[in-house]
Amino acid sequence: MPTPPRSSRSTAAPQPSPARASRRPAPPVRRRKPRWGLRVVTTLSVVVLASAGIGHAVMAGLDADIARVDPFKDMKNRPQAGHGMNVLLVGTDGREKIGKEERRKYRLGGAPCNCTDTMMIVHVSEDRERASVVSLPRDSYAVMPAHVDRTTGRRHSGHPIKLNAAYAEGGPQLTVRTVESMTKVKIDHYLEVDFTSFMRTVDVVGGVKICTANPLKDSYTGLDLPAGRHTLAGGQALQYVRARHIDGASDLGRMKRQQRFMAALMERITSSGILLNPMKFRDVTRAVLGSVRADKGFGTDEMLGLGRAMRNFSPSSSEFTTVPIGRMGYVKGVGSTLKWDPVKAERLFHALREDQPLSVRRPRGAARIVSVAPQQIRVQVENGTRTPGLGRRVDAALASTGFRTTRAPVNAAAGDVKRTIVAYDPRWDRSAKSLATALPGSELRPVNGLGATLKVIAGTDFERVRKVRAEDPGQGEFGVVRGDEVACS
Repeated sequence: MPTPPRSSRSTAAPQPSPARASRRPAPPVRRRKPRWGLRVVTTLSVVVLASAGIGHAVMAGLDADIARVDPFKDMKNRPQAGHGMNVLLVGTDGREKIGKEERRKYRLGGAPCNCTDTMMIVHVSEDRERASVVSLPRDSYAVMPAHVDRTTGRRHSGHPIKLNAAYAEGGPQLTVRTVESMTKVKIDHYLEVDFTSFMRTVDVVGGVKICTANPLKDSYTGLDLPAGRHTLAGGQALQYVRARHIDGASDLGRMKRQQRFMAALMERITSSGILLNPMKFRDVTRAVLGSVRADKGFGTDEMLGLGRAMRNFSPSSSEFTTVPIGRMGYVKGVGSTLKWDPVKAERLFHALREDQPLSVRRPRGAARIVSVAPQQIRVQVENGTRTPGLGRRVDAALASTGFRTTRAPVNAAAGDVKRTIVAYDPRWDRSAKSLATALPGSELRPVNGLGATLKVIAGTDFERVRKVRAEDPGQGEFGVVRGDEVACS
């Protein structure tokens, strides 16, 4: 399918040079963003949903719902355009349309800071087969270009500041200028989403499924999730993507959870039939667009063109990372900041400019990532059926995958087990979830006092043992993970 052309409506877009004129222009972009990656995901939904082929009949009236901004006005000396499309996804803490009861329930009190909660560059490859999402920490040390303060009207020379303050001082335009100055990546489109859009989108798709190996509790947002699998509605999803006081990882840990949520939302949208339901499609797009601001060049034609080019988009088509951090420290007048690793960050942004994947593509059937290595998990296998030799077969399959089986399977007390069971002591719940990942369809069953050796009771549903490996901090030097590696297995 031909790649739709880049919009000609963007007044700031420079004319291509003769040397670049022969390149196939890149289509418009879509994707998500905010403090809680969800806002970003929200916008992504619009584009993914457009791939349903419903077309202008549903989309035509929605263009008018998008509030417009001009982040590229009068911009000069911009980076050279590369291949593919780059979208700056910005999440603000707007909450004006959220009722008092919901604000209280989800800890959304206080006045908005008029700054960005989350910032991401979403790069959609020229062939429309890959999306690379790079989180830019809001506390990143930045030097803003000279500008006029949009609140006071004062002219400022370039000065150091935290990246998220660019929006407060100069709105979308200064935000884009600052990001382009730091990354040398030309931004093609700007999308801005707030809390309201995020919550509405999650609710209209019927909730999003996330998995956590450890309990997640954050007194600031009110998030309180036990370990396990959960389907989060809008308000609870907002708590999940905003939480930054769960552990010592603070903002970096929050960005990883946002990336997991974005992958899960994408999975929900592409696998739930929403794309085939015109009315559901309309409801989702309306929920998203009601609180979105975008540049003037991002409209119905852009969304449809990009959506059609991405019909087969899936979690495995996406990759997520955060700008490599060099050091953390205090800067006088700015506060505690994160300074990017200059060498690794430049290589990362060079890859975006050159439309190169950030991660090493693993072959189909590659091992699933789990939080505990199979070599650290001891397992006793029991045959819960009347099928002779099933226990030995399961034991051998687990051992060949790396699990420390006893190599002495026994018969279970019951011989009519239909669904394979992973019995475990709650103190070893992370090991149990890793083991269950290797046994598709198995049931986790906590047993107090069972001890460190987990028990697998093989049922008649047993088919195979899936390959698993210990969770990496990320692939390669950029710490990249793919969407299918962080979504629920």
